[in-house]
Amino acid sequence: MPHRSWPLHPGAGFGCGLVAIGLLLWLPSAAEGDHDLGPVPAPGSAAWWMVVAVLLTQAVAVAWTRCAPAVVLPGSTAVALVLVPVVPGPAFTVTVVAVLVAVFLAAVAHPLRRLGVPLLVAGVLLATGWFLTAGAHDASEVGVAVVAAALQALLVIGLPLLLGSVIAARRDAHEARRLELVALRGEQDALLQAAISRQRTALSRELHDIAAHHMSGIAMMAAAVTRQIDSDPETAKRSVSQIREQSRAVLADLRRLVGLLREEADVARPVETLDALSALVEARRAAGTEITLLAPAGHVEVGPLSQLVAYRMVQESLANAAAHAPGASCVVEVGVPRGGRLTVSVRNGVPTGPDPGPGGGFGLVGMAERAQLVGADLDHGPTSEGGWEVRLGLPLGETVSTMCAPATLPEAPHDPRAHRR
Repeated sequence: MPHRSWPLHPGAGFGCGLVAIGLLLWLPSAAEGDHDLGPVPAPGSAAWWMVVAVLLTQAVAVAWTRCAPAVVLPGSTAVALVLVPVVPGPAFTVTVVAVLVAVFLAAVAHPLRRLGVPLLVAGVLLATGWFLTAGAHDASEVGVAVVAAALQALLVIGLPLLLGSVIAARRDAHEARRLELVALRGEQDALLQAAISRQRTALSRELHDIAAHHMSGIAMMAAAVTRQIDSDPETAKRSVSQIREQSRAVLADLRRLVGLLREEADVARPVETLDALSALVEARRAAGTEITLLAPAGHVEVGPLSQLVAYRMVQESLANAAAHAPGASCVVEVGVPRGGRLTVSVRNGVPTGPDPGPGGGFGLVGMAERAQLVGADLDHGPTSEGGWEVRLGLPLGETVSTMCAPATLPEAPHDPRAHRR
């Protein structure tokens, strides 16, 4: 938090008065060594006490410079004019000390646009006082006295004004740098929170994919075991073995996810790609689902991130079909690239078992977020045969940066079955 200074300057006023009175006490000694100084009031005389009163008045006024510069600057020079008819000469020069300090404090505390008129008035009054104390008699002396008074006033006003402006500019620059650092810290905190939020969203998607894919299969096989254990013990044993394999797969995926949170990430484990769809389909077939895989031969020019998005979409769609369309056959199709895009779709037929009811709806949301991450198009909805289809259009090549902010998610269709996924 920046330091807040006092509106008054009692120390500056006290120091100003002390220096001015010290100079006044020194004047008699200076006048003895230099007779050109002119008459100097003797200490203790009425004129001397009048000068002291003016100096003290100026010192008090200097303490209020920050609060009222428009009054202090012309006032501290105007009060010194009362000394011109009483003690002209060096005694008037001593009053300049207060003017110097007042101009400096005003320049430090206030912008120059606010001090223009007060400084002009103070300069005119100061030049007037010096002109009157010069005692010019003929025209030539008057001209010299006017120029000398103007130059002296310009020097007395200009020097502290320049010094105060430099100090104020450095202070403002320091404050601007401090505020810039505060803004940068705030921006860094905001970016950090946004990064943490994105990581949390990504981790929640991974957990959802793991749970939806593996746990739904385990649940289906466990339900089948309860019916087979008495009627077909051999088949029940195979189902238990498959449950064990699925459980190991769950543990492997969870270990991989935990590894992402550590510095020593498991980089040896390959990322899921389109080539891994066959293994995914085989795992689902082993769980009892009828699945057909249609994929073109050859290599497809799709970036690794896009392939991971496609893999997750197929994995989630098959899990949704198993959960909400029990007994339905599925078709996983990887199309031929056309128009710079590759289409990957998952269709399921009419379910033969009862629908367990609507799910949380996060599966479709996660698929849409992943698609937007790579600039893909995601469509889903019921088919004319009474089934369900999810279609993903991937751009060829890795054209979208993962650092881009995700776009607004598309609105879900009004079909009630969309909320089951």
